[in-house]
Amino acid sequence: MTRPAQTRPRPAARRARQARRGTAPALDVDRLIDDERTQIVVCCGSGGVGKTTSAAAIALRAAERGRRVCVLTIDPARRLAQSMGLTELDNTPRPVDGIDASAGGSLDAMMLDMKRTFDDVVEAHASPEKAQQILQNPFYVALSSSFAGTQEYMAMERLGQLHAEGRWDLIVVDTPPSRSALDFLDAPERLSSMLDGRFIRLMLAPAKGPARFLTAGFGVVTAALNKVIGAQILTDMQTFIAAFDTLFGGFRQRAEATYALLQAEETAFLVVAVPDDAPMREAAYFVERLEADEMPLAGLVVNRCHDERAAGITAADAESASPRLASGSATDRLTSDLLAVHADRVRLAAREGRVRRRFAAAHGDVATAIVPALSTDVHDLDGLRTIAEHLTAAR
Repeated sequence: MTRPAQTRPRPAARRARQARRGTAPALDVDRLIDDERTQIVVCCGSGGVGKTTSAAAIALRAAERGRRVCVLTIDPARRLAQSMGLTELDNTPRPVDGIDASAGGSLDAMMLDMKRTFDDVVEAHASPEKAQQILQNPFYVALSSSFAGTQEYMAMERLGQLHAEGRWDLIVVDTPPSRSALDFLDAPERLSSMLDGRFIRLMLAPAKGPARFLTAGFGVVTAALNKVIGAQILTDMQTFIAAFDTLFGGFRQRAEATYALLQAEETAFLVVAVPDDAPMREAAYFVERLEADEMPLAGLVVNRCHDERAAGITAADAESASPRLASGSATDRLTSDLLAVHADRVRLAAREGRVRRRFAAAHGDVATAIVPALSTDVHDLDGLRTIAEHLTAAR
């Protein structure tokens, strides 16, 4: 009897089996960055999971493999500048020295200055007189410096500007640390809603013609607001909105264009996490949100992982042997301490493995790269290369 020919499992079936086993397909970072169709890589995730380091490592890897890369960081901790040997990192892309450019690539780095970006937008899209009026307005100063969502909105603006310049064939974005899911994606709509809300339109009424606001109703509202927030603040707000109204349509159009760019095939989102319960729950939410918004998810990067396979001695055996050696010679006491540390590491690795498998069981089709915990912090290009090698070795 002839045996039926073996067929290669279909990818969907293979992913389904991986999900049942709690494993996930490996993320091929080199393939992602080598693909010339990939023009934007967005690293997103909750704070403290290594987004900045991952973005810098991927950008460096892509540049040394021949891409012309700009990495945009929005992390206020400026670790990117230190790791890339830059004495200053600001709103202007600056070349990174020390990369291997033999493949023809280049690397520029910058850090978002949200107020400078806002100012640039105002100056580019308003007459000099109106721009000066807006820039000096106290309400604008507060909005551009500290209003909730402004940083994320300006990140979208800056990304759109960089892409429009056409100087780079790959832009790597390190998104703001966020606890409320994807503020990076929500900010344009929130800022637009604020500027287009009923209260703002009411405040804008005086700029639309004298007949619009010389009414008893508006007079009552204005008098009430004067008592609550002060006449000068109200005047500053009205002046700002009247001047800013001519720019608002452009803000909304550019936000929509950048949002469409993020949904396009040339963009790839990487969700970054560490193997702990809270960050992995955040990662799961990011994955689900990206899929719901039809954003192109490339995969998951899990940083600072410990290897379960390197255990050797089990945690129970190590804990059992450690007390017996604690009262012996100096060498025995040192061995006892090392066994106790080993037991902790084995248990930690096992716990991390359970967290990763739980995520894979729920999201078995999300390609994943595992980056091991390093013994030292990343503080130079060699450290970034080490991270990139671990990222690409995952497959």
